[in-house]
Amino acid sequence: MDFSAIVSDALRSGIGPIAAVYALAATGLNLHFGYTGLLNFGQVGFMLVGGYGLAITVSTYDGPMWLGVLGGIACAIVLALLLGLPTLRLRADYLAITTIAAGEALRLFYRSNWAEPVTGGVFGLQRFANDFYALNPVEPGTYGVWLVRFGSRDLWVMIVGWALVLVTGILLALLIHSPWGRVIRSIREDEVAARSLGKNVYAYKMQSLVLGGVIGAVAGMMQAIQVQSVNPDNYDPGVTFFLYTLLVLGGAGRILGPVVGAILFWFVLSFLDSALRQAIDAEYISPDLISTSEVGAVRFALVGVALILLVAFRPQGILGSRKEMLLSGR
Repeated sequence: MDFSAIVSDALRSGIGPIAAVYALAATGLNLHFGYTGLLNFGQVGFMLVGGYGLAITVSTYDGPMWLGVLGGIACAIVLALLLGLPTLRLRADYLAITTIAAGEALRLFYRSNWAEPVTGGVFGLQRFANDFYALNPVEPGTYGVWLVRFGSRDLWVMIVGWALVLVTGILLALLIHSPWGRVIRSIREDEVAARSLGKNVYAYKMQSLVLGGVIGAVAGMMQAIQVQSVNPDNYDPGVTFFLYTLLVLGGAGRILGPVVGAILFWFVLSFLDSALRQAIDAEYISPDLISTSEVGAVRFALVGVALILLVAFRPQGILGSRKEMLLSGR
C-alpha cells in the first residue's frame, strides 16, 4: 500500500475547496445551533437557494455575477423569514420539523418539470462561473508541497473559500462578544430568563436565523462555483447532517469548531476511502468481505463509529468546553 498517496489524498480533501465550503456552511449553522440554540435541520436549503440564486441569474437570465450573488443572498433572507415568522414563537421542535421539510420540498421543487425552464430540472444548470475564474490571478499550472498539489482553478477557489471562512469567523467573533451576541447566548441558555429581562427573544432569533442562513447561502454559491454546476440532487438532507457532524467534531459554540470539524471530517473520510481501496487492490481485504462498490458505505460506517466514541468520551467536541456544555444543559 502506498501510504504517501493515502495521506496526500486525505490532506488534499482536508484543506481543499469542498472542506472550505462545508466549514463556511457549518459556521452559519453554528450561529443557529451553537450560539442561539435554534434547531435548524434545513441548512442545505439555504445552500440550495444561494447556489441556484447565483446560477439562475447568470445562466438563465444572462445577468452579471455580482447580481447573482445579491440574488442568492436575497433568496436566503426570504427563506429565513418564511421559515422563522410562523415557527420562532413556538417550541424549538417546530423549527426543526419546518426546516427539514422545507429543505426537501425545495429540492423537489427545483427538480420538477414545472420549474425546469428556469432551474434546468433534474439536469440543473452548468457553466455560469466564468466571470469568477476570469478574475483568477494564479497562473495555469499545479502548485503545492510534496504530493499535496492543486490546479490553479482549485487553488483560486480555495483562496476565496478559506478567505470567506476567515472573514466570516472574525465577524462572528465580534458579534458574539458584542451585546447582541451576549443576548443570543442568553437565549440559548435560558430563553425565559432573557425574555423576563425585557429582551425581544423572537426578534433576536429571527436575526440569527437570517444571518446564519445568508452564510449558508454564500457557502452554496461557493460550492456551485467550484463545480460550475448546480443540481437539486446535490442538496439532499444528508448535507445538513454532515454539517452537524462537523459541529460535533469541532465543538458547537466555538468559532473554530466548524473549521476544525470540516478539516478533520474530510481528511478522515478521504483517508479511509483511499486506504480501503488500496487494501482491497492489494488483497489485504478480501473482495468477498468488502467490494470496491461498498467502500463508500463502509467509510461512513467507520466515521459513525468514531463519532460515537468521540461523543461518549468528549461530548463537547475537540474545542468545546465541558463546563459550558454542562451549564447550558446540552
